[in-house]
Amino acid sequence: MKIKIATLVALLAVAALAAVQAQQKSLASTLGVYVFPNGGQDASTQSKDEGECYTWAVQQAGVDPFQLAEQAKAQQGQAQASAEAAKSAGSGARASGALRGAAAGALIGEIANDDAGEGAAIGAAAGVVAGGARKRGAQRQAAAQAEAQTQQVQAATAQQMDAFKKAFSVCLEAKKYMVKY
Repeated sequence: MKIKIATLVALLAVAALAAVQAQQKSLASTLGVYVFPNGGQDASTQSKDEGECYTWAVQQAGVDPFQLAEQAKAQQGQAQASAEAAKSAGSGARASGALRGAAAGALIGEIANDDAGEGAAIGAAAGVVAGGARKRGAQRQAAAQAEAQTQQVQAATAQQMDAFKKAFSVCLEAKKYMVKY
């Protein structure tokens, strides 16, 4: 009975170790690069070669993909803050439009028919509408700027990552690996 339990525990340990090893990704696969050893390299040699090529590619491309990912997250946070600012862009435009409209309407109403109150009311209503239009325009412009900034960051990140992957691939190919990304 004790031998069966010990055998079962040993089998479970081997299965758990195999599952952990299967879940571990190589450096290349983490970066989205597929590597096949053409020269008969074993897994530990491939891992060592990938590490060396990673260091070389960072030096050549001038970018570390893992730091690049962190920078992209920070820049995405800034873009979200810009988008939030876009929502509040033009706040107070309706009130200021109403004030301007009322002032202009009172002046025109006084001059046209000696009734500043009626002119002020009409001017205030027109000012609210004009202020709302200015607010929507400011929000659209701010949202477009935030979107353009996000697209620029994404394009720059993709370009830097592509340069790194090219350098990483060149190094691995020189070490007799077939590489695709």
